[in-house]
Amino acid sequence: ADNPDLAKLIGATVITTDGTTLLGADDKAGVAVIMSAAAHLMAHPEIAHGPIRLVFTCDEEIGHGVDHVDLQQVGAICAYTLDGDGEGSVDGETFSADLAIITVNGVNIHPSIGKGKMVNAVRILGEFLTHLPTDRLSPECTDGREGFIHPYHIEGGVGQASVRILLRDFETPALREYATQLEQIAARVQAQHPRCTIELKIVEQYRNMRDGLVKEPRALSKALEATRAAGLEPRQTVIRGGTDGSRLTALGLPTPNLSTGEHNPHSPLEWTSVEEMQHAVDVLVALAQSWAFESEA
Repeated sequence: ADNPDLAKLIGATVITTDGTTLLGADDKAGVAVIMSAAAHLMAHPEIAHGPIRLVFTCDEEIGHGVDHVDLQQVGAICAYTLDGDGEGSVDGETFSADLAIITVNGVNIHPSIGKGKMVNAVRILGEFLTHLPTDRLSPECTDGREGFIHPYHIEGGVGQASVRILLRDFETPALREYATQLEQIAARVQAQHPRCTIELKIVEQYRNMRDGLVKEPRALSKALEATRAAGLEPRQTVIRGGTDGSRLTALGLPTPNLSTGEHNPHSPLEWTSVEEMQHAVDVLVALAQSWAFESEA
């Protein structure tokens, strides 16, 4: 029930781990698909295609994958990331994303003489977190196009404690609304604890690629066309997350995201299918041909 896609893969080759660690198909599968497509095109010079550049990056999962990519050197009309799950998906939207860092500054002193002097930043930060919504705007109770406010990392001690909070929504203006909620909570908590200070820092991470893709609609339409040419029915989906393509699109290089055959990314239950990876190769080959015909036109 948790993996309905397995039902259609009876008799196929499925790669997984023993369930205690990540497989890393996100994004080893993408690398394998790209290299297999390149090998196929090189082995079949009769297949028409225009200039193709392969770009491999590191640190995508922490938002720094394209920090050192020279778009002028790449010189492309558009690009495609191979970082999607399942089969036949063509992703043209991602979350817009900011990071909020809340820091509580307290007063540390030996607990034996703490009466009237100690201001425990850990307790105050805990109080702050209790004001965050739990029945809405959290990953545990949202899906589809719903955004969220997600505290995911806490560190510190009595003197200072901080929490990192992901702000995510498909509509960029909503991020400002989420930040305002955090500001209001911080002001309310600080009013209850006047001897502490609470700082809020917002860091922009990436933006929904939707608006950038509008500037080069062929990037998306040709991906859909190539998926059909490979014998698949395309699934035009939205990503409840981000890709390197989010930042590349914001920098002026429209970059939709394509399937690689991976499933359950970031989970010890991650798996991939060799057959679905081959279908992803077929899509890339068809995509290369589609752009070649566009150039000739």
